[in-house]
Amino acid sequence: MRGARGERVIQAGEREITVLFTNRAILSAEQQLGKGIIQILNDFQSGGGYTELVALLRVGMEAARQDARAGGKPVSNDDALKVLDEVGFTGCAVPVLEALADAISYDGKETEPDPNA
Repeated sequence: MRGARGERVIQAGEREITVLFTNRAILSAEQQLGKGIIQILNDFQSGGGYTELVALLRVGMEAARQDARAGGKPVSNDDALKVLDEVGFTGCAVPVLEALADAISYDGKETEPDPNA
């Protein structure tokens, strides 16, 4: 079972930074920002910005790190800010919001790929 999941890659120079959103990651973002995901997205759309983006980026990077079972320290806001500095606001916002949209739009209907396609 796949479950709610959205994943994208941010190209930062030679590095590829994966962001992953699952229900657990979304819950983490809500807890960090003190509001629900729909409110976070509404605030982001109506003039929110760096606070929401850094929180979402950090959460997405940390979820990807955990999913890959990579060692090391948890991803910090400073780690997310370094990516933001390197690729810019839009370079982070687009993949983060696309991955988040995939996760929150999951409807539980799994479709198997057509082997004859």
